[in-house]
Order: sequence, then C-alpha cells, then structure tokens
Amino acid sequence: MPSPLTPSSTDQPSANAPMRFGFLLLPNYSLIAFSSAIEALQMANWIRGETLYESCLISRDGDPVISSSGVQTAVDRGLEQCNDLDVLFVCGASPIARTGNEEVLAWLRRQSQGSMAFGGIGTGSYLLACAGLLDGYKATIHWWDLAQLREEFPQTRITNSLFEVDGGRYTCSGGTAAMDMMLFLIGLKHGSELAASISEQFVCERIRSAEDSQRIPLKHRIGANQPKLIEAVTLMEANIEEPLSTDDLAHHVAVSRRHLERLFKKHLQTVPSKFYLQLRMERARQLLQQSDKPILQVALACGFSSASHFSTAFRSHFGLTPREERKRLTETPQLAPQRSSLHRP
Repeated sequence: MPSPLTPSSTDQPSANAPMRFGFLLLPNYSLIAFSSAIEALQMANWIRGETLYESCLISRDGDPVISSSGVQTAVDRGLEQCNDLDVLFVCGASPIARTGNEEVLAWLRRQSQGSMAFGGIGTGSYLLACAGLLDGYKATIHWWDLAQLREEFPQTRITNSLFEVDGGRYTCSGGTAAMDMMLFLIGLKHGSELAASISEQFVCERIRSAEDSQRIPLKHRIGANQPKLIEAVTLMEANIEEPLSTDDLAHHVAVSRRHLERLFKKHLQTVPSKFYLQLRMERARQLLQQSDKPILQVALACGFSSASHFSTAFRSHFGLTPREERKRLTETPQLAPQRSSLHRP
C-alpha cells in the first residue's frame, strides 16, 4: 500500500484538505506515547496557523479509556464511526494484552481492505501483526517485546529501529519515539522546517531518525574507550542459553580474569558473574511475561540446568518464584481512574 503522506506539491498547504488521524486507545495504553504523538500534530497546526491535521480519539465502544497510569481519557467515537480516516494509530496496552481484542482485530482486518493507512504506537504494533496487517512489511515495537514479535510473526520484517515507515504502515517503539515518528511524517508531508520548528517548541535537543537505537548502547554509557568491557558484555548477551565462565570471557576478550573483574568493578560497580546473572534473570522474566513456555523451558533458555535451580535463583533475585511472577501478571487488577482526566474540547 502506498503511503498517503506524499509530499505536498505546493507551498500553500491550505489548498489541501487536512489529514485525518485517528488514535484507537486500548485499555492500559501508554499515556506518554499517545501524548507524544498527538501533541506533535496539534503543534503543527498552531505553528502554521491552519488545520493541517485533524485528530480524533477512538475506543471500542465510544466510552472513556483508562491509561496504564490510571488517567481516564474521553474519546470522540467508537470503532464503527471510523471509516473516514486517512491513518489510524493503534495505541496498545502496556504490557501487551493477548486476549480480549477479537472485536478490534476483526475491525482492523475489514478496514485494511480500503485505503486507510495503519500505525502502531508501542504495543499497538502487536495488534496490527495479530490482524495480519504487517505481513510483508518492516515494523518495530518496544525493545522489551522485540523477541516475542519476531518469534510469533516471522512474516513481518521486525527491526529494532526507533520507528519504521514502510508504505502505509507506521510503527514505533513507544514512549517519546512516537514524537520522532510523527515529526518524520510531518516533515515528509510538509517539509523538514516545520518538523524542526515543532521540535524546538517542545525543547527537543534533536529529531531522532529511524536508525537511532532504542536502547542506549553500553559504549555510550561508559565511554567508547573501554572496548574490552563492551566486548565482554556483548558476549554475555549473545550467550544467555549457554553461559560462559568468567575465565572463558576473559580468554575471548584477551585479558586476564583479574583485569576483567577490575573493569566490571570500576565501570559497572559489580563483578562479571553478578552482571551476567542479572542479564539472565531479566531475560527469564521477559520470557515469563511474554510467552507461555513451561518454566523448565524458560530455565533452560536462560542457562539453568533444572527448574528447581532456576526457581531458587529467580526468587533470590526478584523476591518471588517464576510461578508467582506469572500469577502476579494474570491477577493484576485494572487501574482505577484518577481524579484528573483528559477531555476533548
């Protein structure tokens, strides 16, 4: 599908009809990601002194929606009144909601037969993939969910980019990356000068590109002058299932064990074994939250020889067992609305 965001052929945007952007808010959506996206559109209108973009807020049934932070947001319409949009952005739940979206998925599939373009903000990319709308497209999602998206949807070209714009599909990793994506789209349609002006109004240091990394690389946190330490951590991250010993790590990066331990202590305030265990534990928690893998499979995937050993280590690290971690996720109640709420004018 070609993108509807083709550059303007005139320096007078008022000659063109405003683009109509819809934001489908699902329960527990990320407020910061949604706000970062819609505020960029409103600022574009303000700077140009005309309506370049019209936006509307949508829920399944037209009722207010509660964000992951508990803020209740009033919307303009329900799904069935949304056939007149140029682009629909799905603002997904945080964390991903794997059930209860059947009505939304069916509606997305029906709409994909028309000319509407689709975007995913944060975990909204997961919903688009579930509906089959990302088949054959490049797409991204928050780094926490990248592995799961790659595993479940091999027909989608998943990247770890900050955002992806591929034909009529616009996806981003969430958070403030939603603003970077919107600024890119605004620049594509109305020029980079307008996008830069919006960035200045929001006191953004710079507009990040799609090639920017989602996570701050270790070399940027500790400095690029520690190549041996960076190489050791990279080896750890690549060998979660079959962990390397500290001696093996030292051998691979061509330093002594004592020197490697000094590097970790000085720059990361820990020893290699503890840092490695932290990586493995975080990966285990991610698998517990994002997959239905049996606990034994999670244990093996994170370098533990038995479920009991894994359970003991997990409890020591996080204060609860792997089984309790999964139970906690399924029993977490929906947040009640706070006093403040967002209302549409």
